[in-house]
Amino acid sequence: MLSDDQNTKDYLESIIRTIPDFPKPGIQYKDITTLLADKKALPITTKALCKPYLNVDCDVVVGLESRGFLFGTNMAEVLNASFVPVRKPGKLPFDKISESYELEYGSDLVEMHTDAIKKGDRVIIHDDLIATGGTALAASKLVERLGGEIIGYSFIIELSFLKGREKLSHDTIESILIL
Repeated sequence: MLSDDQNTKDYLESIIRTIPDFPKPGIQYKDITTLLADKKALPITTKALCKPYLNVDCDVVVGLESRGFLFGTNMAEVLNASFVPVRKPGKLPFDKISESYELEYGSDLVEMHTDAIKKGDRVIIHDDLIATGGTALAASKLVERLGGEIIGYSFIIELSFLKGREKLSHDTIESILIL
């Protein structure tokens, strides 16, 4: 008999669509729009993302643009925490700090409002997927620069062959699906 956790993983994996060669040849894009369109999957996903953190004191869930916003806000509500978005350049209207990170070809930048994290805030960083870990690492640096403490990371999907987990070097990295 399968555990509830295994049933959840099997169900979610069965409904997440893979799009070959998107956005460029060789990439197997994990499309969570099918998960979002499934009314059964929405609460199941939120429950699975929150489960490792239910007995942990969390002040803030940081969601990475843009798919990290979708479940990050749900997590914040369940965990009785606030939600802070990390955005791409030019999207935040107030004073902000930025952090660059490396991509396969070039670099990119993420930003956070300077008043988003208070010194001592206990923070979970969430995104839908971890690949190389660059975006999550950049978000971590923003949180730490503002005085926050990273208590863990949360992902729906982890592409383990890209070793993003190693870049984060943290004890608590939770992924529902490790592919």
